Amino acid sequence: MRDCVFCKIAKKELTAAIIFEDEDCFAFAPLNPITEGHILIAPKKHFQDIFDIDTNTLTKITAIAQKIGREFIEEKRATGINLLHASGKDAQQSVFHFHLHLVPRRPNDGLDLWFRNKF
Repeated sequence: MRDCVFCKIAKKELTAAIIFEDEDCFAFAPLNPITEGHILIAPKKHFQDIFDIDTNTLTKITAIAQKIGREFIEEKRATGINLLHASGKDAQQSVFHFHLHLVPRRPNDGLDLWFRNKF
């Protein structure tokens, strides 16, 4: 996709703070992190959402999330993590290139990502 910002980052047409990269995937800091260490993990190949991505690439991305999340825990920079994903406009997907948010958590970080039942 020519206009996809994540594709441009993957192709090195735009700069980003990349913390992990291999032949298929990359992880980088978002422009507006919600916690210290918040990163995005995405495939280099363009997939629009969870319904478009192939199972092997999705599995690789979750393995990368597990590895990076474990490093945050082991290095005591976090006591937990949230993995967040949105597929589709109504799910609040803002960049239509599949990605996971890895959000490190710490005691009393003030971030409440849990759902509140409205029904």
